[in-house]
Amino acid sequence: MNIQEKTTIGDFVAHDYRTAAIFTKYEIDFCCKGQRTLEEVCTKKNINETNLLNDLNAVLATKNDSGVDFNSWSLDLLIDYIEKTHHRYVQEKTPVLIQFLDKLCSVHGSNHPELFEITQLFKDSAGELAPHMKNEELILFPFIKEMMNATKSHGSIGKPNFGTVKNPIATMMEEHNYEWERFKTIASLTNNYTPPEDACETYRATYPMLEEFEKDLHLHIHLESNILFPKAKALEKFFSNEE
Repeated sequence: MNIQEKTTIGDFVAHDYRTAAIFTKYEIDFCCKGQRTLEEVCTKKNINETNLLNDLNAVLATKNDSGVDFNSWSLDLLIDYIEKTHHRYVQEKTPVLIQFLDKLCSVHGSNHPELFEITQLFKDSAGELAPHMKNEELILFPFIKEMMNATKSHGSIGKPNFGTVKNPIATMMEEHNYEWERFKTIASLTNNYTPPEDACETYRATYPMLEEFEKDLHLHIHLESNILFPKAKALEKFFSNEE
């Protein structure tokens, strides 16, 4: 990877998703705030930039046999993957987690009152994610696919009713940030998804599911915020320059 002064956090993670673990270690938001450079984030968070860069280079220097190079995918393929993998994951896991969390509140809420806040936060997230994903599927993603089809056919694109692709993307990015912050709170309330000593089997099943949900959401947000959205804006700019 050719690291330059303007290389952003999102660029690192888009190039190799394994670097996300390094940014997580330093408590750096690589999804919703991935547009920042290393210098910017290190200055703001008082992090030693050399140490961070050494950790990143250590990861980048090793062969990546397990990762998928999403950055090389076409945008229409990436959209299909996001819908069929991450959107479907949210749809399938949400009702199960709500059922388990409600049960935990009923059985253990008196001894662990934090469960009520965790459950409400997750329900708030579920309530926000459903329309968020639907808006992507019905409004933003079809327009990106229209641009991709026009590129392949050397055709033109119509003017979307949202004006520019930057408008829905700005909304999606803001909503991504809400979810990132919400799950930071959930992670804190669950002691990083560590069941208490008196945890029952439902407890021990629910917390790992919550942690898996957060990890899937982080990858989901990363694919959109650091790869799909920047490339969609660049593609729209290409068509604007052609006119």
